Amino acid sequence: MGLSYEFSIGSVRAKEKSLLNNSDIEQMIACKSESELAGLLNDKGYGDGNTVDEILEFHTEKVWEYLKSIAPDFDIFTPFLIQNDIHNFKVVLKGTMSARKYSHLFIRPCTIDTELIIKAIENKKFSLLPEWLSKSAENAYELISHKGDARESDAVIDTAAMKRMLEISGRYNSEFLKQYFNTLVFYSNIKTVIRSSRTKTNKDFLDSALCDVQDFRKGSIINAALKGNEAVIDELSRYSEYECSKAIEQYKISPSLFERFVDDKLIKMAKESCKRTSEGAEPIIGYYLGSEAEKKVIHIIASGIRTNSDSETIRERLREIYG
Repeated sequence: MGLSYEFSIGSVRAKEKSLLNNSDIEQMIACKSESELAGLLNDKGYGDGNTVDEILEFHTEKVWEYLKSIAPDFDIFTPFLIQNDIHNFKVVLKGTMSARKYSHLFIRPCTIDTELIIKAIENKKFSLLPEWLSKSAENAYELISHKGDARESDAVIDTAAMKRMLEISGRYNSEFLKQYFNTLVFYSNIKTVIRSSRTKTNKDFLDSALCDVQDFRKGSIINAALKGNEAVIDELSRYSEYECSKAIEQYKISPSLFERFVDDKLIKMAKESCKRTSEGAEPIIGYYLGSEAEKKVIHIIASGIRTNSDSETIRERLREIYG
């Protein structure tokens, strides 16, 4: 008998209680060393390992094992896993070009077998890859091998991934999933535009690097970006879509505050939609996103400890959590 969403949601609601809360975070911020932080995570049963990175890797594996065991339709996570596929493709491509080892950098789970990616790149047989990726993969290879343009190579692959994520998320009967990926792609575009406006990128690059998504005014934004950073910031500050004007106000204070605003917006969407429903796949997706959010918080705290940042500075960098 297959799993039911009723069972899965009940399991996830119980599992959510183990997610980090504000008290847990304060305890982590109080740690004086990375080893002390690792010890605290071990004591809380977060994961096994001698370092924070080892513990996070262990925890990630366990989260995916759990999700596979309770999700009636694991394919619902495909749009998220595409990000791992793209990471792995870039790792193999750049590792091959530089003759450096890369297998330790792979992220799993993924939808494309890493051995297939290796075979496609090493033999220049990009038709081995899924149709949504094959042509872009070939273009990315040509850009980095013949032109040495890693940035444009990345952009070609990223755009293919964003299109695929939008396509797949739109297939499911989940308004949250559609809106989540629309927002994710919208802000990926915004980040690209802002970076490009500072480096005086040409129109051809922007045309290929930006992904069409609902309520993204591609033509107007490209025209503004070509005029420079000040012009594009002024243009974006007028847009209410996806709370863009609020995000840009944060950017004007600090780019890091802009990044935090975007991360917080995405997790708030999950809290509002996934925590409040008692049917469908959203509660399971919400637990996954909550797990990812707390991993980011742990990374930020660990980074702050390594750089001897004071507790207030660390708190200013933290993202909102799901728990």
